[in-house]
Amino acid sequence: MSLKERLAADLKEAMRRRDERERNVLRMISALHNAEIAAGHELDEGGELSVLTKEAKQRRESIDEFRKAGRQDMVDKEEAELAILSAYLPQQVSRDEIVAAAQQVIEETGASGAKDIGKVMPALMQRFRGRADGRQVNEVVQQLLSGS
Repeated sequence: MSLKERLAADLKEAMRRRDERERNVLRMISALHNAEIAAGHELDEGGELSVLTKEAKQRRESIDEFRKAGRQDMVDKEEAELAILSAYLPQQVSRDEIVAAAQQVIEETGASGAKDIGKVMPALMQRFRGRADGRQVNEVVQQLLSGS
């Protein structure tokens, strides 16, 4: 079953259970549909994963902003939505796995300083597509290339 089909089936089930929060989150199928329209064809699994990753990233950013604003009610709402979304995303890699892969890519590319982040990041993000937050990967690469 494709991701899109799984989301549609789970949406129907959430509607039967009258679970409004899950129903609203799973309606992101419209985001997948809009992405397909923009692309002009059906998305492959990587494209679908990209849309879900973007949705999860938006939730994380919203959580940060709501925390700064002292809106715990909205933080709780966004965290619950992120938990629902996370069930459809691949298992996230650990920081140690990112460090190990970053060290390997740094050796392969011959990167030696902060100016070489542009050589390392694309290879790492390709390797961890959908399984690692770009901010965390960037942070690890910066630390390794700055020598701290």
